[in-house]
Amino acid sequence: MDILELEGQGRTGEILGRVITFGLFAVMAFSVLAFGTVDPWSIAVFNISIVGLFLGWAIRCVIRKKLNISLPTFSLPIALLFAYGILQSVTILDETGKRWSISMDVEATRLVLEVLICLLISFLLAATFFKGYQRLHWLKNFLIFFGLLLAVFALLQHFTWNGKFYWFITPTTQVISPFGPFVNHNHFAGYLGMIVPIPVALIWNRSVRGELAVAYGFAAAVMSIATIVSLSRGGIISLVSGVIFVALFGLNSIVRRHERKKMMILASRAAVVGLLLATIGAGVVWIGAESVIKRAEKAEISTQAPSNDPRKETISQNRGWIWRDTLVMIRDNWAMGVGLGAYQTAFPIYSERDGALIVAQAHNDYLQILADCGIIGVILALWFLVLVIEDFRYAIRHRNPMMSGMALGCGGGVFAIIVHSIFDFNLQLPSNALLFLVLAAVIFIVSSSSARERVSESRFKRATPFRG
Repeated sequence: MDILELEGQGRTGEILGRVITFGLFAVMAFSVLAFGTVDPWSIAVFNISIVGLFLGWAIRCVIRKKLNISLPTFSLPIALLFAYGILQSVTILDETGKRWSISMDVEATRLVLEVLICLLISFLLAATFFKGYQRLHWLKNFLIFFGLLLAVFALLQHFTWNGKFYWFITPTTQVISPFGPFVNHNHFAGYLGMIVPIPVALIWNRSVRGELAVAYGFAAAVMSIATIVSLSRGGIISLVSGVIFVALFGLNSIVRRHERKKMMILASRAAVVGLLLATIGAGVVWIGAESVIKRAEKAEISTQAPSNDPRKETISQNRGWIWRDTLVMIRDNWAMGVGLGAYQTAFPIYSERDGALIVAQAHNDYLQILADCGIIGVILALWFLVLVIEDFRYAIRHRNPMMSGMALGCGGGVFAIIVHSIFDFNLQLPSNALLFLVLAAVIFIVSSSSARERVSESRFKRATPFRG
């Protein structure tokens, strides 16, 4: 094989790599704009798109004659969850001809598995193709400015709402609390809550300055205002949690590097956060704070079923009675669960209600994984989080400010959705789950780069002779 042929393969491989990278951006955008990817048609397009990107990666490997893929340690718990879902969906015919399976709704479990395998593929592609300074730079700009555009669109649609998404698409089902392209305002807030910590972190550790820092700060402020205006209590709590996470871990990291300038660093970072909070507060007051205050006054969680009185809280805001009935479901299926995606089918069996209201989720991702997969699912989820935390510890120590800032921001986004998952089911939407996995992939990428950096330094020190 001559040099020209090798160069041609390298050029083709690079083009395919960029196509896959920007293809991932396109899928992330589509998953949000298609109402969070909750309708059958959007799920089908999402799955087909991921399969297409996977085939592109396979062709690239063939052209380059090299298997190029990153396998984060925390991809193993996801793969095992998928394997357990397959086990749940296996049906066995007994002697009487009756079908038996772990899942109470085998078809629903298999549909969830289709999405789960595509999310796993997306995760591996993100860990492989977002490597390197340049592609992480592309990713941060995509996330920040896509989040900004999403927030602006959501605010415009909110104040000009005519009962239709994008002002001309009539909802196919009853919509209780839409915001932006999402059917539920909590999912909109959950999505932006994962993005806001990224620009905050990059400003916090001064990896961006000047006009770009102003642009990032403006984007963070607009996204925060949109989250507050969405009136999602869980979203507001998680947003604040993510920003506090960035402030605490970011300050600890910077002070550790610059011990002598501790007070100056503390004052400058406090000023940045203060300015951001003041901007958010001014924006909320300008738009109108009355609805936000009224919403905060209704922060209690009812343990009763929602009333028919339209002046009272709706099912999307009263989770207490759902959690209580879910605990009954968990008590009877604590070991193996009722099956991935089978919650809606199983719920009426364990609920005290008459079944008139359809409850498809537990409105708490922790209760949901325990109900769906039992103790096995909880162990896998905890294992995943422990591995992410371990990589995060090394990632924020990266010497490159942009890399460490991205790790810090993505860690804040992961923490925000972990908090929000106490109140909602964001991670059951492909759009939000995909963003969550991309953030985890970035933490892995930066952690791996930091590890290589430490190994190189160690080798250099051993190779350099001592000169007295």
